[in-house]
Amino acid sequence: MTNSNNKALKQIDSLYPLKFNPILKSIIWGGSAITDFKNIKPSRDGIGESWEISGVEDNISIISNGKHSGISLEELLSEKKELLVGKKVYDQFGDTFPLLLKFIDANDDLSIQVHPDDEIAEKRHNSFGKTEMWYVVNAAPGAFLYSGFEKNISPDEYVDSVKDGTFTGTLKKHVVKEGDVFFLPAGRVHAIGAGCFIAEIQQTSDLTYRIYDYDRRDAEGNTRELHTELAKDAIDFKVYDSYKTEYDKEINQPVKLVSCPYFTTNLLELDIQMSRNFKKIDSFIIYMCLSGHCTLKDNNGNSVFIDRGESVLIPAATENLLIIPSESSKLLEIYIE
Repeated sequence: MTNSNNKALKQIDSLYPLKFNPILKSIIWGGSAITDFKNIKPSRDGIGESWEISGVEDNISIISNGKHSGISLEELLSEKKELLVGKKVYDQFGDTFPLLLKFIDANDDLSIQVHPDDEIAEKRHNSFGKTEMWYVVNAAPGAFLYSGFEKNISPDEYVDSVKDGTFTGTLKKHVVKEGDVFFLPAGRVHAIGAGCFIAEIQQTSDLTYRIYDYDRRDAEGNTRELHTELAKDAIDFKVYDSYKTEYDKEINQPVKLVSCPYFTTNLLELDIQMSRNFKKIDSFIIYMCLSGHCTLKDNNGNSVFIDRGESVLIPAATENLLIIPSESSKLLEIYIE
């Protein structure tokens, strides 16, 4: 075996399922559900988001387990390249990790917003656009969210409705429950309502146009900045027949929820062990644990325990993974096709 082959094998051997320190975001609309869900002690109030795995500038995730503990996702990606994320992914995104994974706890209604697509984001902000999806982990009785338009309005009517406070009446309101899924391509107007606890998968971008914020004011009496005019060109004003993603639940079988150019997300509900083969997937794989807990064992003899509220990144060099639930468990499985 050549020295170059030996070096490549050592690089693969040094990779293993990776866990990260959550990046907890104190936000005015946040509650205490995130720290309770993730079993973080002591419980903290006012946490609106937990950034589970992030390549967003100034919010880069730090590895928390194994020999790479303490180094950043950015550093590891720069060293391991396609072994970590896959050749196709690395060729497209280079040393930028392409997805951001979050848990969101809305203790109050979030602002109504929209995200620009790649073309607008690149032109205006030198950034990726922001296509995303939501999985409702749980919801209080009557909790709702907005996704898309209920009726046709023109761009000028949109601006007028924001000014006169009637904009929410143009939006499609969805009362939600655990397990509901919404795909939100860039350009779709949306907002999370109070009482929703959500897992979010999105492009690596923190770019948001805030359209309407219910005229809320801070302690000093100031309103938050709105981006009503910027959003005008970014909004998809088309009314669609359906905004909610429908799927059939299955136990001990992967169920595809969303497949788009930016990510594919499967739902795994299992009470027996499941084997996953990744030889044909030229991508990293991420698991977000929504309930229960499991042991993940890869083909290189590495294993990691994933509990409710935790997320694990499986390197692209991994060929096979065995998922062993300790009890009935639910996972989201995310990768790029």
